[in-house]
Amino acid sequence: MKYLKQILILTVSIVVLSAWTWRLNMATIFRGEDATTMLDEFLIYGLNENIMYIIGGLKILAALGLLLGLIYKKFIIPCALVIATLMLGAVFMHFKVSDEIHKFFPSALMLICSLSIIFISKRVTA
Repeated sequence: MKYLKQILILTVSIVVLSAWTWRLNMATIFRGEDATTMLDEFLIYGLNENIMYIIGGLKILAALGLLLGLIYKKFIIPCALVIATLMLGAVFMHFKVSDEIHKFFPSALMLICSLSIIFISKRVTA
């Protein structure tokens, strides 16, 4: 379980950091509706640029916190909870605009991975 948790932490951190850094302005098949950038996607969801930066900042901090959690365990559950909450919001936004199912995939997978990190962490410490 220890190694599974570490793999999940690395996976979530890398995916979140890549989405909110070098892929921020890149088109992907997973963007909401016909958005080509993260900002386009947020505007489609009815959210503004400031909200995008707040959510992005929270996701980046939480992803870095997860990585820090590999050394300092107390960071893992709070950071995974932040990411899980934000990914639940992302899934909801895809649902709100009636996106095709494949566009839900990254946020749904990161939600499942984050919840798994929390579950494994609780189980290991119990």
